[in-house]
Amino acid sequence: MTKTKKRGESPLFLLMEISQNKTFWYNNYMYTKNEDELIALGEDLGHLLEKNDVLILTGELGAGKTTLTTGLAKGLGIHQMIKSPTYTIVREYEGRLPLYHLDVYRIEGDADSIDLDEFLFGSGVTVIEWGHLLGENLPSDYLELEILKKDEGREIVFHAHGQRATELLKGLTDGV
Repeated sequence: MTKTKKRGESPLFLLMEISQNKTFWYNNYMYTKNEDELIALGEDLGHLLEKNDVLILTGELGAGKTTLTTGLAKGLGIHQMIKSPTYTIVREYEGRLPLYHLDVYRIEGDADSIDLDEFLFGSGVTVIEWGHLLGENLPSDYLELEILKKDEGREIVFHAHGQRATELLKGLTDGV
């Protein structure tokens, strides 16, 4: 379906207008129509991840941050059930690379309450839910995935910060 952009329409408006139950890319936005597609997106990204890659996941409660992480884990060869780290702050999983899954919502911006360097510069991949709350404590290179509920599906907005994050995003968009 082709749609001509009208003056004043945002890319987001166009995305919603043509999404209609179809998975696709539009610039740095992606729409997934169900949980399985969100997991598949995570798995595709998981295959691209390398040591010290950092992903920041943002979105309201129930948006799909842990669901996406389930896909990331599959892409890293992790077969354990992925659980939300909401109350534990950090969960670690072993696969092709270790996966450090953090939820920093409860530390209320007090990054010193956990040893972030252990995860950010360790031997694995770090996924941080609510990572934007870390502010200046974030590394200079990370890929942020903003997950927004849209009807039954999810809209994912990608923000690449740094060279490696840009490479990850390009690898992901080229592969889909």
